[in-house]
Amino acid sequence: QVQLVESGGGLVQPGGSLRLSCAASGIIFNLNTIAWYRQAPGKQREFVARIRSYGSTDYAASVQGRFTISRDNAKNTAYLQMNSLKPEDTAVYYCASSQYSGQGTQVTVSS
Repeated sequence: QVQLVESGGGLVQPGGSLRLSCAASGIIFNLNTIAWYRQAPGKQREFVARIRSYGSTDYAASVQGRFTISRDNAKNTAYLQMNSLKPEDTAVYYCASSQYSGQGTQVTVSS
């Protein structure tokens, strides 16, 4: 079955960095677009970034220039490098492919 497992979340101070990972199984990883979404308490899930099979990327305006999405097809893993983190980046971050989504990893940005 399809599994997407996020990791790498945690508590970080404003201005800090984190790298999230999304390990995929059960899909032909190199043919699939991988996306990151996030959901803050009391808010709707929102798009963060996506990377297509051929490597092109899109970002939400709120993270453009601070976050970088990448993929390693040999490892069936996608990454989200998050720099210059702000308190408003606090959320549960999910990776997704097609109709599948992982369980999420918590990112908290606080001093």
